[in-house]
Amino acid sequence: MNLTSRGVSEELSRFIIDYIEEIKELLSADLWENVFLNCSKNEVLIFWLLYRRGEVNMTEIADYIHAPLNTATGIVNRMEKNGFIMRTRSEEDKRVVHVTFSDKGMVQFEALINEMMRCGLQVVSSLTGEEMELLHKMTVKVLEVLRQEKQKKSESKKIRKIEIE
Repeated sequence: MNLTSRGVSEELSRFIIDYIEEIKELLSADLWENVFLNCSKNEVLIFWLLYRRGEVNMTEIADYIHAPLNTATGIVNRMEKNGFIMRTRSEEDKRVVHVTFSDKGMVQFEALINEMMRCGLQVVSSLTGEEMELLHKMTVKVLEVLRQEKQKKSESKKIRKIEIE
């Protein structure tokens, strides 16, 4: 399915496709070569959670990525195998597994964040005050539309209750 079959005009569809292609070519090679760009969405979310909290347990990871615990465990297994994270058992409760960045994972993630910040600061520093205000308004609008869309989808997924006698 392409953009035009989803109700987006041909002109807007072409603009979006061209814009993405242009950005892809302009972003630094370091950013594209960073190992995290080969990660799944859930892996990136786990990296972000670890970056923000430092240490989390498996239940917190599963809740954060909205996945069952066994799915989160499989993702964490893969991340540990790649050397990006470490798992340790809690001293107080051996059933609890704590997850943290490995040195390799922290270095890679910080490099990615720094590159993204560098690019973002270059863009922002080139904008006028008026353009910044417009960018802010547009960002708020995009978030508002996405929230409304998410709410519509969650409302349409009503759970059907079957009474058992």
